[in-house]
Amino acid sequence: MKRREWIGCMTALAFSGLSAYANKKEEFLPKELFQEEEKQTESWTQGSAKFFWIRDNAEEKRMPNQLFTGTDQKIINQLSPEGGALASISCFLVQINGKNILFDTGNGKADSRLLPNLASLQIKPEDIHYLFITHFHGDHIGGMLSGDKVVFSQAEVYVPQKEYDAWTQMPADKNGQVVKTMKAYEKKLHKFSEGDTLPEGIIAKNAYGHTPGHTIYQLNETLIVGDLLHGAQIQLPHPEICASFDMDKTLAIQCRKQYLQYVKDKHLMMAGMHLPAPGFMSWKKI
Repeated sequence: MKRREWIGCMTALAFSGLSAYANKKEEFLPKELFQEEEKQTESWTQGSAKFFWIRDNAEEKRMPNQLFTGTDQKIINQLSPEGGALASISCFLVQINGKNILFDTGNGKADSRLLPNLASLQIKPEDIHYLFITHFHGDHIGGMLSGDKVVFSQAEVYVPQKEYDAWTQMPADKNGQVVKTMKAYEKKLHKFSEGDTLPEGIIAKNAYGHTPGHTIYQLNETLIVGDLLHGAQIQLPHPEICASFDMDKTLAIQCRKQYLQYVKDKHLMMAGMHLPAPGFMSWKKI
């Protein structure tokens, strides 16, 4: 065999081997190398305000179909054939007029992603100027403390008066985390009611039902809706369906219908703590 022919054969064999390897690469290398990394943050801008969605859950989050009531289970299963509605545990950061404003703090568990994802945006916990809480469930206030230590040491904390009153009057076996957390922040705690003037033009709106004082927030053309929705693929087409977490289901349904219509009428962006990634959607998708 001539040298030129030999080189040609070897080259063909090499490319053939590479092609076979490429077709079977997942048999030899970790699958993680070939999966696109899930986004942990996403942003959008309205006027002088920049909004960031921040994912707190480390693993995929689904709300099991069994959590939902208010219609025949067959309908729920049709809307969510995977057995659970895709969701998230999310927080939102707003930067406006040189201030960092955080809405809710996630679970605060060992694998929670809030602080690492803030760090990816060059934000340290002590850089948060204002902290707004939608309600007092553990996946919203859990990140306020690390053990007994305050996490957001420089933040002025704003909580709904009605939510504060309701939880602090509950039995000790139900409000331990709330009492401990509010006590830790008591020197920086601000309790407000709907209509009160809040920093940076934030508007609070009553959205009771999920909890006694569940509150949502509007800034510019964005409505941060807290736990108005737990399973978007189920509750957007059927807002009369409730998750078991809703404490007053009749009121929760009323508020859900009211504010979904409000988002559509006002052409708003809707950001939700349990919407699937990236945690926000245009009114056009509602």
